[in-house]
Amino acid sequence: MTFTQSNDQNLSQLVASIQKLNVDDQLALFYFIYKKMGDSITPAAPGASTASADVAEGLFNQIKEKSHEEQLQFQRDLINKADNEYTRMYGSMSDTTKLLFWYRLAQGMDSNVISPMPPNYELSSESKEILNQLEGIDFEQQITLFRDYVSPMGAEPKQGAEV
Repeated sequence: MTFTQSNDQNLSQLVASIQKLNVDDQLALFYFIYKKMGDSITPAAPGASTASADVAEGLFNQIKEKSHEEQLQFQRDLINKADNEYTRMYGSMSDTTKLLFWYRLAQGMDSNVISPMPPNYELSSESKEILNQLEGIDFEQQITLFRDYVSPMGAEPKQGAEV
């Protein structure tokens, strides 16, 4: 699994703050980030030259065929670094492809293809504070932070191959 974390101490602390949230709060925060800042952040993932859109789309298509309950469990498994076939597929992706994959999950949630957020869901106070901090950093730092956040998720691929 390729994982290159930023050397910026503030970003590292912000990533650690996100990772300290419980799993469902992390998922909700990531979705709210997509909803609030998606127009400025997410175009970097699909257009990145190092992103493998076919790989991200392939895993997304497999996940979207599952029930909403299974889709949610898969996302929890990614954060918890559970070891299964799908988390290993994710683990074999490049950091930028992982970012693209999460972008696709958020798009799928918007269209109800992927388990959507519960109606009227409220972020925890800790999550709101993190979201406010994220809004105060520049675009490049946001992308770095998100890459640092999604990179260690999933499980080590069995073959050790990066996609």
